[in-house]
Parts: sequence; C-alpha cells; structure tokens
Amino acid sequence: MDIAIPVYERFTALDAVGPYDVLSRLPGATVSFLAAEPGPKRTENGMLALVADRALEELPQPEVVVVPGGFGTRALLEDERMVGWIRRAHESSEFTTSVCTGALLLGAAGVLDGLEATTHWTELETLERFGARPASRRVVEQGKVITAAGVSSGIDMALLLAARLAGDDVAEAIQLAIEYDPQPPFDSGSTAKARPETVQLVQNVLEAAVRQT
Repeated sequence: MDIAIPVYERFTALDAVGPYDVLSRLPGATVSFLAAEPGPKRTENGMLALVADRALEELPQPEVVVVPGGFGTRALLEDERMVGWIRRAHESSEFTTSVCTGALLLGAAGVLDGLEATTHWTELETLERFGARPASRRVVEQGKVITAAGVSSGIDMALLLAARLAGDDVAEAIQLAIEYDPQPPFDSGSTAKARPETVQLVQNVLEAAVRQT
C-alpha cells in the first residue's frame, strides 16, 4: 500500500509527522514524502527540515493521500502542479485526507465540493469558498475523504484511517505502541474551552504570521 504525504516550504511538522508515525506502522504500508522538487522542505518557522525523496509525478496513484497544512498552503492554492496532482491522485485513491489547512488544498483541487469538512478553527469559513460545508469537529469522515482539524488532530485522523484500512484491532495496537493517551495539563485545546483572551492571542499571532507569507 502506497501512502503519499506531499510536503512543501512552510508546512507544519506535526501535520505530516503525526500521521506518518501512525500509518507507517500499518502492515504492508510504504509512506513516501513527495514534493514538486525532491529535497529538504522546511517547516513554517524554518527550524526543521523534512526530506522529500520523490517528486509528485513519481507516485501518481497512491492508495492513500495525506495532505498536511501550514502557512505554505496559501502560496499553493493556485499551483496547478500541486493542486493538479491532488486532483488526479484523488480520482483513484482509496482515501484522500488532510490535516489542518491541508484541507484548503483539497478544496482547491475540487475534492471537498458539497462535502462536510474541517480544518484549523481560524480557517473554517475559508472552506466555504471551495464549496465545502465547514464542520467544527476534530475529524470529519465523508466517504473516502477524511479531514482533520488543527495539527494534533492529524493523529486522531490517522488512527481512524488505520482502522478503515486494517481494522480496529490494528488501529488500537498502533495507538498503544505510540502510547497515544493524551492527558494535557490544560483544557484549552478548542475555542469552546479556551479563555477568550487566549483565543484572541492565538488569532493575533496567526494573523501576523499569515501576513508574512
């Protein structure tokens, strides 16, 4: 089973690596990091690089597509090489998925038209531009299209995907193997729970970062 994770400059590390760490444990799975041009791609803060070993065109029909998000997605919404690859891969994929603002690239490829979908809470309304119906849930499953909300939710999405591909027993075993048993010290992981001043702080920081793209 070929699982493709396309990366690009200014992607979010956990969006890609979280699902990778789950899906790479599936029996018979090969996870490939792809890019328009093979080589290192740096995360949004420039502190970490992940190497894409293959060009997009080298894996045109993966069984599973996982599109990570990051500030770099905005520059790719009209990039036909990336968007076109997603569109064509989706035609034959068993599952097409995204994490965080990777959903915007699915939307630009026409994958989300008429479907419920989620993304990072700051970009939910943006999904409507692509004909999607925004859903404020951690993971949204619509047939073979599965979208995850912000960053850490990619692990939840990948576990659900693992269950769909290999059964609940395998997915549960993977969850235990990576000891995924979240017990955060704060209950501030969604806008429904966070203090208003925390929500505003995050909005300010992210808006400033987007303006720099």
